[in-house]
Amino acid sequence: MGRNKSANLKKRLCKKIMQNRRVPVFVIAKTNRKVSQNSERRNWRSRKLKLE
Repeated sequence: MGRNKSANLKKRLCKKIMQNRRVPVFVIAKTNRKVSQNSERRNWRSRKLKLE
C-alpha cells in the first residue's frame, strides 16, 4: 500500500517505472532502427527489483 512506503522508496520505484518504458518511436526513426529495443526492460513477474 502507498501509505506504508517511505518517500525515498516511492522515489526509487518511480524511477524504475520510468526506466521500464519502450524506446520512443522518434528515436527508432532517427537512428534507422539501430536503437529499437530498451535493454533495461523488466517484466513484473519474471524479474524482481532488489530494493529495500
